[in-house]
Amino acid sequence: MPDPRGHGPLKQAPPPLQVDTARVVLAGAALWALTLVVLLFLGDRVDRAWTWTCVVGIVLALVGLGVMRLQGQLGPRRGPGEE
Repeated sequence: MPDPRGHGPLKQAPPPLQVDTARVVLAGAALWALTLVVLLFLGDRVDRAWTWTCVVGIVLALVGLGVMRLQGQLGPRRGPGEE
């Protein structure tokens, strides 16, 4: 199919990536938790806003996992042709 702007044929779009979103969210939550532990060890030397930022990051990750569970996105990914 030619490009509507007259620049030659269009390339086909690449297939979408298969990403385990739950693993990505869990990795992010783990990083927030690690940062929270470091901030708690530092105590009064850091602003409490950073501590609450970490707490909110962890809570949002858990909310995201709950939404993925409700949408049926959690569980093993199946490849093409597997049932």
